[in-house]
Formats: sequence, structure tokens, C-alpha cells
Amino acid sequence: MNPYVLTILISSLGLGTALTFASSHWLLAWMGLEVNTLAIIPIMARQHHPRAVEATTKYFLTQATAAAMILFASTTNAWLVGEWEIQQLSHPLATTIAMMALALKLGLAPVHFWLPEVLQGLELTTGLILSTWQKLAPFALLIQVAPAIDSTLLVTLGLLSTLVGGWGGLNQTQLRKILAYSSIAHLGWMILILQFAPSLTLLSLLLYIVMTSSAFLTLKTNHSLTINSLATSWTKAPTLAALTMLVLLSLGGLPPLSGFMPKWLILQELTKQGLPLTATLAAMTALLSLYFYLRLCYAMTLTIYPNTLVATAPWRLNFNHITLPLSLMTIMALMLLPLTPAVSAMLTL
Repeated sequence: MNPYVLTILISSLGLGTALTFASSHWLLAWMGLEVNTLAIIPIMARQHHPRAVEATTKYFLTQATAAAMILFASTTNAWLVGEWEIQQLSHPLATTIAMMALALKLGLAPVHFWLPEVLQGLELTTGLILSTWQKLAPFALLIQVAPAIDSTLLVTLGLLSTLVGGWGGLNQTQLRKILAYSSIAHLGWMILILQFAPSLTLLSLLLYIVMTSSAFLTLKTNHSLTINSLATSWTKAPTLAALTMLVLLSLGGLPPLSGFMPKWLILQELTKQGLPLTATLAAMTALLSLYFYLRLCYAMTLTIYPNTLVATAPWRLNFNHITLPLSLMTIMALMLLPLTPAVSAMLTL
């Protein structure tokens, strides 16, 4: 793709998200979401591969449906209540439609079916943008409309997403699909706590972006797309293979890694809110996700590829990748847990 065109598209991605962040009117927020969607579509289809084109088409149809639902919800609210403000969304019909539209945009269960299929058809860099940056604008709207949404609906969507995200990833061999189901499970945890502690949702989103970025950049460095190809990681970058195992365990939420922090604080908050059963169910669904992360760790660090390597191991050769973003994300994905007391204090301010 022409560098000038790519620069314009990436700038438009930023513009669309910023427009949604800055808007208090539904039409302006909708325009921001549309700019965002239209900017990423050429980036997704730039491979000119049938799988990429198929993924782009599925993504476009899904996002167009969600945008139409958002427009319908805001128009319904304006018609019945007389308000176009995002935070004045008050009619039950409008709030439910808006919630389901934003769930469709994010890929929450039960409207998650497009996310694994779309992510599977994309290259890893575009998949990273889709899994991280593209979540920001819908989340900005979701946090603003959350007080008006029925709490039972939010908790149900959250628990269903953590369950589907864990269950769906168990039988997968493609790493991009596994990361898609991981995304669904993490989004479920964020939605679960959204109405009780929005600041915790933002913390979870931030740490999810850090850990997912580290995972995607590692797979890109290793050129790994399937579980089997992970077995050759030790020949390419032995240190990175060891650290990636820890990043995957951090995504699973094991202490003493950064990924444990949001899960710990969310379970604590749910218990404080008098929802111990919900907290228990969420913790049990996290075990499903942990199982497929452990599968990846096993494939990466405890198995050796069946073919004997005759040539020089690639890690001995010159390495030309830019590794600064990967290094920063990996360090943050592993070492932020000691900051939990400071984070807890900031959240209670």
C-alpha cells in the first residue's frame, strides 16, 4: 500500500476515535464510529487475499449493522424523550438497543460470532489494531450510557462473554482465533464491573491492551500463526520464548503477573456489591481461559519441533526487527502487580 494512503488511513482511524471521545451528541459519536470503520477497511483488505477480503466484508456488514442500530436507538430516544445527548439516553427500549449495538461493535457474547472469523483472515498487525484500538470508541460510549442500562443485562452479558470466551478457545489451533476468544473473555470481565466501578473497567481495558499488544507483537516476531509453529520459537528467540510464556500466563490472570491485578480487583468489588455468586462464576470461567493459555505455554516451551534443524539456529543471525514496542509491552504485561495498592488508592479518589 502507498505510504501516503496508509498515513491518511491511520490518521483517519485516530480522528474517528477522537471524534467519538469528544462528542456529547449521538450523531457526532455515530459519525466518529463511521469514520473509524471506513478507515480500517482498506487496511484490512490490503493483502488482496480471499481470506482478507472475506474478513473485511464480514467486518463491514457487522459494523454497518451496529451503526444502524445505534442510529435507530438514538433517534428512538430523541423521538420519545426529546434528548440527543449521549448521557440522557433514558428510554428502556433505546438503552437496550444501544447496548446490543455496542456489544455487536465490541464482539461481546452472544453477538460475538464475527470476531474470531474476522481476526483469522487478517495479518497480525491489522489484527492487533482490531483487538485494541478499535475497542476504544465503543467503550467510550458504553461507559457514558452504562448508568441507564439494566444491571441484570450487563451482568448477564459479562458472564456469558467470559464463558463463551473460555469455552470457544478450548478447541482452537489457530492463534488468531485463540486471541479473539481471549478478547471476548476479557471484554466480559470489563462489562461485568462496568456499572459498579467504571474506573476498574478502564484499568482492565488498559491492561488488556498492553497484554494483547505484547502477545500479537511476539507472534509477529516469531512468524507464528498456529500452535504447532510455536514449537520453533526457541530457535528464533530463546529469551522471548520464555518471556512469552509469562505473558500468556498474565493474560490468563495468574499471580504474580500484571494480569492478576484487574481480576483480583473486579472479584473484590463484586463481593463488596453483594454478588458473591457472580464473582464465583466469573472466577470459574477464568479457568477455561487459563487452560488454553497453558496449552500455548506447553507448545512454546516444553515441546520441540519434530524436524531436526541442520542449519544455524536463527537466533544466532542478525535480528532486524524493531523490538522497542515489544520490550515495553512485555515488561508492563509482567511487572505491574506491585503497583496494585497505588492503583486501588487512585480508583477510590
